[in-house]
Amino acid sequence: MRRDLLRTGAFALAFAGSVGISAAQQPPPPADAQQRSQQDNAQQTPSGKMGKEEPSSHAATAQPQQNAVFVNGALAVPDAPANTDTVPAKFSQKNAADDELITIAYTFKTLGDDERRAIYEALKGQQAGSAFNADIGTELPPGIELRPVPDDLAARVPQTKDYSYAVTHDRVLLVGTSRVVAGVFADANVPVSQGRRGP
Repeated sequence: MRRDLLRTGAFALAFAGSVGISAAQQPPPPADAQQRSQQDNAQQTPSGKMGKEEPSSHAATAQPQQNAVFVNGALAVPDAPANTDTVPAKFSQKNAADDELITIAYTFKTLGDDERRAIYEALKGQQAGSAFNADIGTELPPGIELRPVPDDLAARVPQTKDYSYAVTHDRVLLVGTSRVVAGVFADANVPVSQGRRGP
């Protein structure tokens, strides 16, 4: 008997819940003329118009304020460094070029001319295994012999530690563990490409 009572109670509860849910899903009654008029008037106010489209999409390009701390992403305060990495690429040719570098090439991006020259001078005299040419981001084939960077060069230029190198006709290539060229060093009189996005 208790089971019948429980079963009946459960059915009654389920029925009441389904009636409540179906009532909540029915559409609201149609708005009368006064409610529609109020809605239309509310949308004609400045705050009602704000939601129709993005306000900044039609805003005129404003000139920077005279006392602005940032102008085009660069610090505009006295003694601030110029052309830093925080400036967006659309305002900095240097940062736009950096954006084109593959990630592994950032290791050697900050080397000075003396360090670049030291790498080239220390490794240029090594014999090239075979004739080949590669730029930053190129994966070298297994047939190209790679040698570890000498300890004396790694002590002088610490960024070269744990890299291997190969010598081409007029360039020294520093190569990471994945056989991808991370740095290209040449004589100061020979232009070097800045690299590409990937293999």
